[in-house]
Amino acid sequence: MDIQYLSEYLEYLEIEKGLSQNTLDAYRRDLSDFFEFSYQRGVNEVENIERADLNAYILKLRERKYSSTSVTRKVASLRGFFKWFCANEYGTKNPSLTLEQPKLPKKLPKVLTVSDLNAILTSDLNPVELLIVELLYGCGLRVSELANLKLSNIDIKSKYIQCYGKGSKERIVPFGSKAKDALKKYFKLRDYILLKNNLKDKKILLLRDNGKPITRQDIYNFIRKQGEKIHKHISPHTLRHSFATHLLENGADLRVVQELLGHSDVATTQLYTHITKKRLKEVYFAINNGS
Repeated sequence: MDIQYLSEYLEYLEIEKGLSQNTLDAYRRDLSDFFEFSYQRGVNEVENIERADLNAYILKLRERKYSSTSVTRKVASLRGFFKWFCANEYGTKNPSLTLEQPKLPKKLPKVLTVSDLNAILTSDLNPVELLIVELLYGCGLRVSELANLKLSNIDIKSKYIQCYGKGSKERIVPFGSKAKDALKKYFKLRDYILLKNNLKDKKILLLRDNGKPITRQDIYNFIRKQGEKIHKHISPHTLRHSFATHLLENGADLRVVQELLGHSDVATTQLYTHITKKRLKEVYFAINNGS
Protein backbone atom coordinates (compact mmCIF):
# COMPACT_ATOMS: atom_id res chain seq x y z
CA MET A 1 0.00 0.00 0.00
CA ASP A 2 1.48 3.35 -1.06
CA ILE A 3 2.01 5.42 2.10
CA GLN A 4 2.73 8.55 0.07
CA TYR A 5 -0.99 9.38 0.00
CA LEU A 6 -1.16 9.11 3.78
CA SER A 7 1.84 11.43 4.21
CA GLU A 8 0.34 13.99 1.84
CA TYR A 9 -3.03 13.83 3.57
CA LEU A 10 -1.52 14.34 7.03
CA GLU A 11 0.49 17.26 5.69
CA TYR A 12 -2.74 18.74 4.30
CA LEU A 13 -4.46 18.34 7.69
CA GLU A 14 -1.55 19.98 9.48
CA ILE A 15 -0.97 22.92 7.12
CA GLU A 16 -4.40 23.58 5.63
CA LYS A 17 -6.60 22.54 8.54
CA GLY A 18 -4.26 23.45 11.38
CA LEU A 19 -4.94 20.26 13.33
CA SER A 20 -2.98 19.55 16.49
CA GLN A 21 -0.25 16.93 16.70
CA ASN A 22 -2.45 14.72 18.87
CA THR A 23 -5.24 14.76 16.28
CA LEU A 24 -2.75 14.08 13.47
CA ASP A 25 -1.39 11.10 15.40
CA ALA A 26 -4.93 9.73 15.80
CA TYR A 27 -5.57 10.06 12.04
CA ARG A 28 -2.25 8.36 11.29
CA ARG A 29 -3.06 5.40 13.57
CA ASP A 30 -6.60 5.01 12.23
CA LEU A 31 -5.64 5.14 8.56
CA SER A 32 -2.51 3.02 8.93
CA ASP A 33 -4.56 0.35 10.68
CA PHE A 34 -7.10 0.35 7.83
CA PHE A 35 -4.46 0.25 5.09
CA GLU A 36 -2.74 -2.68 6.81
CA PHE A 37 -6.11 -4.46 7.01
CA SER A 38 -6.74 -3.82 3.29
CA TYR A 39 -3.27 -5.07 2.37
CA GLN A 40 -3.95 -8.32 4.22
CA ARG A 41 -7.12 -8.66 2.13
CA GLY A 42 -5.02 -8.46 -1.02
CA VAL A 43 -5.71 -4.80 -1.88
CA ASN A 44 -2.36 -3.25 -2.79
CA GLU A 45 -3.46 0.14 -4.15
CA VAL A 46 -5.61 2.82 -2.50
CA GLU A 47 -7.63 3.37 -5.68
CA ASN A 48 -8.63 -0.32 -5.63
CA ILE A 49 -10.29 -0.13 -2.21
CA GLU A 50 -13.98 -1.00 -2.41
CA ARG A 51 -16.95 -0.36 -0.16
CA ALA A 52 -16.80 -4.05 0.79
CA ASP A 53 -13.32 -3.48 2.27
CA LEU A 54 -14.68 -0.66 4.45
CA ASN A 55 -17.61 -2.80 5.58
CA ALA A 56 -15.28 -5.68 6.45
CA TYR A 57 -13.01 -3.33 8.42
CA ILE A 58 -15.90 -1.93 10.45
CA LEU A 59 -17.12 -5.47 11.14
CA LYS A 60 -13.64 -6.37 12.37
CA LEU A 61 -13.66 -3.37 14.73
CA ARG A 62 -16.97 -4.46 16.18
CA GLU A 63 -15.76 -8.03 16.59
CA ARG A 64 -12.80 -6.66 18.52
CA LYS A 65 -15.29 -4.91 20.84
CA TYR A 66 -14.24 -1.36 19.92
CA SER A 67 -16.51 1.23 21.51
CA SER A 68 -19.02 3.14 19.39
CA THR A 69 -16.96 6.28 19.97
CA SER A 70 -13.79 4.66 18.61
CA VAL A 71 -15.59 3.21 15.57
CA THR A 72 -17.17 6.60 14.85
CA ARG A 73 -13.77 8.30 14.97
CA LYS A 74 -12.21 5.72 12.65
CA VAL A 75 -15.11 6.02 10.18
CA ALA A 76 -14.70 9.80 10.22
CA SER A 77 -10.97 9.36 9.48
CA LEU A 78 -11.77 7.17 6.47
CA ARG A 79 -14.43 9.52 5.12
CA GLY A 80 -12.11 12.50 5.43
CA PHE A 81 -9.26 10.71 3.68
CA PHE A 82 -11.29 9.46 0.71
CA LYS A 83 -12.97 12.84 0.28
CA TRP A 84 -9.51 14.43 0.02
CA PHE A 85 -8.28 11.58 -2.21
CA CYS A 86 -11.03 12.19 -4.78
CA ALA A 87 -10.91 16.00 -4.51
CA ASN A 88 -7.25 15.83 -5.55
CA GLU A 89 -8.17 13.50 -8.44
CA TYR A 90 -5.98 10.66 -7.19
CA GLY A 91 -8.98 8.41 -7.71
CA THR A 92 -12.41 8.60 -9.33
CA LYS A 93 -14.54 6.74 -6.78
CA ASN A 94 -15.16 7.37 -3.11
CA PRO A 95 -15.97 4.05 -1.38
CA SER A 96 -16.92 5.87 1.85
CA LEU A 97 -19.47 8.16 0.19
CA THR A 98 -22.57 6.53 1.72
CA LEU A 99 -20.80 5.07 4.74
CA GLU A 100 -23.00 5.60 7.77
CA GLN A 101 -21.66 6.79 11.08
CA PRO A 102 -22.53 4.54 14.05
CA LYS A 103 -25.13 6.19 16.26
CA LEU A 104 -23.68 7.23 19.58
CA PRO A 105 -25.71 7.30 22.77
CA LYS A 106 -26.04 10.85 24.04
CA LYS A 107 -24.05 11.20 27.23
CA LEU A 108 -24.18 14.27 29.39
CA PRO A 109 -20.74 15.47 30.48
CA LYS A 110 -19.78 14.94 34.11
CA VAL A 111 -20.01 18.14 36.12
CA LEU A 112 -18.62 19.02 39.55
CA THR A 113 -20.60 20.88 42.18
CA VAL A 114 -19.36 24.16 43.63
CA SER A 115 -18.69 22.25 46.88
CA ASP A 116 -16.49 19.77 44.98
CA LEU A 117 -14.48 22.60 43.45
CA ASN A 118 -14.12 24.40 46.77
CA ALA A 119 -12.86 21.17 48.33
CA ILE A 120 -10.16 20.94 45.64
CA LEU A 121 -9.24 24.64 45.74
CA THR A 122 -8.94 24.72 49.53
CA SER A 123 -6.78 21.59 49.70
CA ASP A 124 -3.01 21.74 49.96
CA LEU A 125 -2.12 23.00 46.47
CA ASN A 126 1.15 24.62 45.49
CA PRO A 127 1.06 27.75 43.26
CA VAL A 128 1.30 25.90 39.94
CA GLU A 129 -1.38 23.37 40.96
CA LEU A 130 -3.70 26.15 42.09
CA LEU A 131 -3.17 27.97 38.78
CA ILE A 132 -3.98 24.83 36.76
CA VAL A 133 -7.33 24.45 38.53
CA GLU A 134 -8.12 28.17 38.23
CA LEU A 135 -7.44 28.24 34.48
CA LEU A 136 -9.25 24.99 33.68
CA TYR A 137 -12.32 25.89 35.71
CA GLY A 138 -12.18 29.69 35.80
CA CYS A 139 -11.51 30.05 32.06
CA GLY A 140 -12.83 26.78 30.64
CA LEU A 141 -9.59 26.02 28.81
CA ARG A 142 -8.96 22.70 27.07
CA VAL A 143 -6.01 20.77 28.50
CA SER A 144 -3.98 21.23 25.29
CA GLU A 145 -4.70 24.97 25.33
CA LEU A 146 -3.46 25.20 28.91
CA ALA A 147 -0.31 23.14 28.29
CA ASN A 148 0.56 25.28 25.25
CA LEU A 149 -0.02 28.67 26.89
CA LYS A 150 2.91 31.04 26.59
CA LEU A 151 3.84 33.77 29.00
CA SER A 152 3.08 36.28 26.23
CA ASN A 153 -0.51 34.99 26.03
CA ILE A 154 -1.28 36.38 29.49
CA ASP A 155 -2.32 40.00 30.02
CA ILE A 156 -2.56 40.15 33.79
CA LYS A 157 -3.36 43.88 33.88
CA SER A 158 -6.36 43.62 31.53
CA LYS A 159 -7.19 40.14 32.89
CA TYR A 160 -7.47 38.14 29.70
CA ILE A 161 -5.82 35.15 28.05
CA GLN A 162 -5.11 34.72 24.36
CA CYS A 163 -5.37 31.03 23.51
CA TYR A 164 -5.52 28.86 20.42
CA GLY A 165 -8.10 26.09 20.22
CA LYS A 166 -9.00 23.48 17.64
CA GLY A 167 -7.79 24.32 14.14
CA SER A 168 -5.50 26.98 15.67
CA LYS A 169 -8.55 29.19 16.15
CA GLU A 170 -7.68 32.16 18.34
CA ARG A 171 -9.96 33.41 21.10
CA ILE A 172 -9.73 35.83 24.01
CA VAL A 173 -10.85 34.55 27.42
CA PRO A 174 -11.24 36.87 30.41
CA PHE A 175 -10.33 35.75 33.93
CA GLY A 176 -11.34 36.89 37.38
CA SER A 177 -9.57 38.11 40.50
CA LYS A 178 -8.91 34.58 41.86
CA ALA A 179 -7.11 33.54 38.69
CA LYS A 180 -5.20 36.86 38.76
CA ASP A 181 -4.05 36.18 42.32
CA ALA A 182 -3.08 32.62 41.35
CA LEU A 183 -1.04 33.95 38.42
CA LYS A 184 0.81 36.46 40.62
CA LYS A 185 1.74 33.71 43.12
CA TYR A 186 2.84 31.40 40.34
CA PHE A 187 4.95 34.07 38.61
CA LYS A 188 7.05 34.36 41.79
CA LEU A 189 7.54 30.58 41.85
CA ARG A 190 8.30 30.56 38.12
CA ASP A 191 11.04 33.18 38.55
CA TYR A 192 12.56 31.05 41.32
CA ILE A 193 12.43 27.91 39.11
CA LEU A 194 14.28 29.71 36.32
CA LEU A 195 16.87 31.06 38.74
CA LYS A 196 17.35 27.72 40.50
CA ASN A 197 17.88 25.86 37.24
CA ASN A 198 20.06 28.62 35.78
CA LEU A 199 17.67 29.08 32.86
CA LYS A 200 16.86 32.06 30.74
CA ASP A 201 13.18 32.93 30.54
CA LYS A 202 11.14 30.30 28.71
CA LYS A 203 8.15 31.03 26.51
CA ILE A 204 5.90 28.28 27.94
CA LEU A 205 3.87 29.43 30.94
CA LEU A 206 3.69 26.27 33.03
CA LEU A 207 6.99 24.81 34.21
CA ARG A 208 7.91 21.88 36.41
CA ASP A 209 10.25 22.31 39.35
CA ASN A 210 13.18 21.26 37.12
CA GLY A 211 12.35 23.95 34.55
CA LYS A 212 10.87 21.61 31.94
CA PRO A 213 7.40 22.35 30.50
CA ILE A 214 4.38 20.78 32.18
CA THR A 215 2.77 18.37 29.71
CA ARG A 216 -0.85 17.44 28.98
CA GLN A 217 -0.23 14.11 30.72
CA ASP A 218 1.12 15.91 33.81
CA ILE A 219 -2.12 17.91 33.99
CA TYR A 220 -4.26 14.79 33.48
CA ASN A 221 -2.45 12.98 36.30
CA PHE A 222 -2.75 15.95 38.63
CA ILE A 223 -6.49 16.41 38.04
CA ARG A 224 -7.09 12.67 38.46
CA LYS A 225 -5.45 12.85 41.90
CA GLN A 226 -7.64 15.83 42.81
CA GLY A 227 -10.68 13.73 41.90
CA GLU A 228 -9.53 11.04 44.32
CA LYS A 229 -9.73 13.62 47.13
CA ILE A 230 -13.47 14.02 46.52
CA HIS A 231 -13.95 10.35 45.55
CA LYS A 232 -14.77 11.09 41.92
CA HIS A 233 -13.17 10.12 38.61
CA ILE A 234 -12.52 13.39 36.81
CA SER A 235 -10.37 14.78 33.99
CA PRO A 236 -9.34 18.31 32.94
CA HIS A 237 -12.39 18.36 30.64
CA THR A 238 -14.63 17.87 33.69
CA LEU A 239 -13.54 21.30 34.90
CA ARG A 240 -14.28 22.79 31.48
CA HIS A 241 -17.75 21.23 31.55
CA SER A 242 -18.29 22.59 35.06
CA PHE A 243 -17.22 26.07 33.94
CA ALA A 244 -19.84 26.10 31.14
CA THR A 245 -22.62 24.57 33.23
CA HIS A 246 -22.16 26.93 36.18
CA LEU A 247 -22.16 29.94 33.85
CA LEU A 248 -25.48 28.89 32.30
CA GLU A 249 -26.97 28.08 35.69
CA ASN A 250 -26.18 31.62 36.76
CA GLY A 251 -27.87 33.22 33.77
CA ALA A 252 -25.07 33.57 31.20
CA ASP A 253 -26.16 33.88 27.57
CA LEU A 254 -25.65 30.73 25.48
CA ARG A 255 -23.83 32.65 22.73
CA VAL A 256 -21.42 34.18 25.24
CA VAL A 257 -20.61 30.73 26.66
CA GLN A 258 -20.11 29.48 23.09
CA GLU A 259 -17.52 32.22 22.49
CA LEU A 260 -15.75 31.55 25.80
CA LEU A 261 -15.49 27.83 25.05
CA GLY A 262 -14.42 28.36 21.45
CA HIS A 263 -17.22 26.21 19.99
CA SER A 264 -17.70 26.76 16.25
CA ASP A 265 -21.31 25.50 16.47
CA VAL A 266 -23.76 26.67 19.14
CA ALA A 267 -25.36 23.20 19.02
CA THR A 268 -22.29 21.88 20.88
CA THR A 269 -22.79 24.46 23.62
CA GLN A 270 -26.51 23.66 23.87
CA LEU A 271 -25.60 20.31 25.38
CA TYR A 272 -24.93 22.15 28.64
CA THR A 273 -28.51 23.40 28.77
CA HIS A 274 -29.59 19.76 29.11
CA ILE A 275 -27.28 19.41 32.11
CA THR A 276 -28.75 22.43 33.85
CA LYS A 277 -32.30 21.15 33.24
CA LYS A 278 -31.36 17.71 34.52
CA ARG A 279 -29.85 19.17 37.69
CA LEU A 280 -32.89 21.41 38.19
CA LYS A 281 -35.13 18.34 38.11
CA GLU A 282 -32.89 16.51 40.58
CA VAL A 283 -33.06 19.42 43.02
CA TYR A 284 -36.82 19.74 42.58
CA PHE A 285 -37.52 16.08 43.27
CA ALA A 286 -35.06 15.99 46.16
CA ILE A 287 -36.91 18.89 47.83
CA ASN A 288 -40.35 17.44 47.20
CA ASN A 289 -39.44 13.91 48.28
CA GLY A 290 -37.97 15.29 51.45
CA SER A 291 -41.04 17.34 52.34
